[in-house]
Amino acid sequence: MAHGLRIFVSGMIAGDPHQGGATWAVLQYVLGLQSLGHDVYLVEPIAPASLRPAGTPLAASVNARYFHDVAARFDLTSRAALLRQDTSETVGLPYVNLVQAARGSDLLINVSGMLTDPTLFEGIPRRVYLDLDPGFNQLWHAVEGIDVRFGGHTHFVTVGCLIGSPGCDVPTCGRTWLPTLQPIMLSEWPMTPGHASAAWTTVGNWRGYGSIEYRGVRYGQKVHSFRRFVELPGRTRARFQPALSIHSGEVKDLDALRANAWDLIDPAAVAGTPDSYRQFIQCSKGELGIAKSGYVESRCGWFSDRSACYLASGRPVVAQDTGFGQCLPTGEGLFAFSTVEEAVDAIEAASVDYDRHCRRAREIAQAHLRAELVLSTLLERVGATDDTRGQRVPFAAAGAAIGPPAPPRGAAG
Repeated sequence: MAHGLRIFVSGMIAGDPHQGGATWAVLQYVLGLQSLGHDVYLVEPIAPASLRPAGTPLAASVNARYFHDVAARFDLTSRAALLRQDTSETVGLPYVNLVQAARGSDLLINVSGMLTDPTLFEGIPRRVYLDLDPGFNQLWHAVEGIDVRFGGHTHFVTVGCLIGSPGCDVPTCGRTWLPTLQPIMLSEWPMTPGHASAAWTTVGNWRGYGSIEYRGVRYGQKVHSFRRFVELPGRTRARFQPALSIHSGEVKDLDALRANAWDLIDPAAVAGTPDSYRQFIQCSKGELGIAKSGYVESRCGWFSDRSACYLASGRPVVAQDTGFGQCLPTGEGLFAFSTVEEAVDAIEAASVDYDRHCRRAREIAQAHLRAELVLSTLLERVGATDDTRGQRVPFAAAGAAIGPPAPPRGAAG
């Protein structure tokens, strides 16, 4: 395990502000690495077009206020900067301090290659491209020819735990992809008493971006999966309250959801900050997780950072199958489904012995998703240890090919 490294983490918190779940997805890495004793800096580049209101200066933007609030909430103010893209203008840590810190850094963890500033980027010897959107990043590159900023990285890590394995058709784009599970800071996500009479919930976007066609298969969005399960509430006595960001113009889908007893909630109202997002999850019975169809079709093994939060909170998760059962135990506390019938059976099973499944959910998070375990493993896989501090690494050298994690003992389904 590595100790005392200086690590830069770059990911999106304020580019699309007031997304509590997306904020946590980045914070788990920052706080988790800190818990291992590392000196961690957070830098988020933001494009001028993302500033709100449009045309506002960075310092006066809604984005800057949200970034400041999150940094202050988690005691990151002296180690965090929101950087206006292609400039040296920052909110938080001044640019000159960022440059100085980068020169002495050992590792960059770069979510979707967000950080491209050469002054900050090029001096860090190990530069990890962290893929949190498996299948789509690779397909945009291979099929659409879109620059997803693979260039200049020394290692490639993905939460698509089966990418590069037989049965997963996602192109590897000539890279060796190292699998990782989603880390969860258990100290920030304590187990709380379950609510057997509450609704099953989730948080997500109805659509995020366009679909991709590859080898005759359509890799689509959550909407394309959700439509297959629209009749689910009528098949069980359970209640469902998904917090879905869905445009009011999606009239046909909205009518179908309401007609089938989906009790829709505005995610901005219940999950707009890290704290409100956590409270929403902890007030739920459990999660019904319906994945983007691209994750399902690709069989990439994606498992949601959101689902990790439910498990850590002691909430059972019933999640659409992406192949994650090859990386995590299923059947107690965590269930995988592919059909309406399987979803109904899982919901009923979790409800019959609810307290046991709540305990098992927390146990899965402790045994497999605990940030200290996941991140120390990640550091070892990319060779970021005291012994390698300061050593340069050739571009795209990901070490020996590492397959997906072996199925945990007792894994079912």
